[in-house]
Amino acid sequence: MATRTVHAALACAIAALAAAAAPPALAQATEVAPATPKPATSVAPTPGTPALPDAHERLPLDQARAKFIRDTAAEYGVDSAHIASVLAQAEKRDSIINAMSRPAEAKPWSEYRPIFISQARIDGGQAFLAQHRDALAKVEAQYGVPAEVIVSIIGVETSYGRNTGSYPVLDALYTLAFFYPRTGDPAKAEREDRRETFFRGELAQLFALEKETGLDITQLKGSYAGAMGWGQFMPSSYREYAVDGNGDGKRDLFNSTADVFASIANYFVEKGGWVRGGPVTVRATRDPGTPDFEPEGLEPVYSQADLAGHGYRPATPVDPAEHAVPLNLDGVGGKEYWLGFRNFYAITRYNISKHYAMAVYQLSEAIAGRENPLASRGAVETPGA
Repeated sequence: MATRTVHAALACAIAALAAAAAPPALAQATEVAPATPKPATSVAPTPGTPALPDAHERLPLDQARAKFIRDTAAEYGVDSAHIASVLAQAEKRDSIINAMSRPAEAKPWSEYRPIFISQARIDGGQAFLAQHRDALAKVEAQYGVPAEVIVSIIGVETSYGRNTGSYPVLDALYTLAFFYPRTGDPAKAEREDRRETFFRGELAQLFALEKETGLDITQLKGSYAGAMGWGQFMPSSYREYAVDGNGDGKRDLFNSTADVFASIANYFVEKGGWVRGGPVTVRATRDPGTPDFEPEGLEPVYSQADLAGHGYRPATPVDPAEHAVPLNLDGVGGKEYWLGFRNFYAITRYNISKHYAMAVYQLSEAIAGRENPLASRGAVETPGA
């Protein structure tokens, strides 16, 4: 996933790029200036509120780059000469633009699911869970995020740390901030502005991250969208949600599994609102003759009565007080209907895609040895259909 996704705030940027959805970093590309607490660091600005030129200004490249340097230096207290020298080392890479133009999340569920739900990935996840059981149990007890969900995220994002990305993070963010082609279509201008603003913001955050951590940002490798580490955090997500899991005074998402586990769990809780012990998703049936209900967002705001009014009913018992969102998926065997609860929504904050969240959930269930056998089949048969 390191070469296909972009952690957490990234999922939105891919949605903005390809009218699809796609990781922790992309969420901020379409959710402008989300309300999140400031990180406990010496650099003040809240991630997601970038100091960068207004994309509508459409300045020539040299001027846009110069303004970026001035604004980033002023916002984050980074020496402007240093920013300029680092940007002088950055390269525009067409391979990054090409990869960003075809996110895996744009595939139908029937094609997306096999990418991540495979016996090899399940076996790898179970071995990884066994290897790190004690550390994961500690994090689960502290944050309430199940160990298998944390493992599944790492499995989907980086194949359990084996593939954390081969693109220079600096080049990825520089390319997407200044060189992603625009269509010239007025109807798409706002979305393209939002994408550009997002990646210039992440590039600025990369310099802030360097100041805080001492990382050499010219040497970092990650995904085509600038996500990095075992959990594929974008710079803003790294600054905001990475935590020191082993107490060594550092937040190392490249080499410390303790920091990686705790940071992913912290992200789910702080960004996604993960509910300890809460449900993630269940299969649903749909009343005959009722049309698919496709809400604009993935927030679980519908009561069971609301859902029933649209023809959706849980196929297994759930707490009547639980609110959910209906999920319609094009499976191999036909339509699949699901209900996504608050914890499903929390996974989508990592990558704003129902396909991504469902893959993480189903892989986690398989890793834990309790996969619903219906998940491997087609749609649930609707009574009376």
